[in-house]
Amino acid sequence: MPTPELVALQDTLTRADSPETVLNEALALIGPHVGADRCFLYVRDPARGRGRIALLWRLDEAVPDPRHPWQDDTGALPTEDPLFRAALAAEPTVYVDDVDAAGPEVLNRDFERRTFGHRALVHAPILDADRQLWGILQPCVFGHPHHWTAGQREYLEAALPLLLPVVQAYMQGQAVE
Repeated sequence: MPTPELVALQDTLTRADSPETVLNEALALIGPHVGADRCFLYVRDPARGRGRIALLWRLDEAVPDPRHPWQDDTGALPTEDPLFRAALAAEPTVYVDDVDAAGPEVLNRDFERRTFGHRALVHAPILDADRQLWGILQPCVFGHPHHWTAGQREYLEAALPLLLPVVQAYMQGQAVE
């Protein structure tokens, strides 16, 4: 039986509002529920191999905003970022309790520090039935490690298929530059 938090997320994601509005509201539910300081959504066009961090929830304005313009994401990025490489390969969600303790087979510490600055993160690929990457949900915590509980993991895993159709609808309205 779904938790009340998951029912609230599902209700939000099935509303008739614009995909951008719905996704922003979903991030505002997901971030606090999993104890994140920031929760963003990287969206991408799998046919063009371009994406960007487009949507964001932050605990407060002091938390960095990593949004950026469209980028090619199948060239240098997977070489530098093992987490992105894993997402492109349709590997499962990666839960990192402490960036400083994670090995190089999991992530590139220098890249994570330089690009995002977080200390703990979830790197959750949003995949379609053909295992094409449409987006990445990334809740994260700054300043200290964070253990992602079984309940938080179950919630996030259940959220991914709910996010997919809204991310796809969002991408239909985007001019991927």
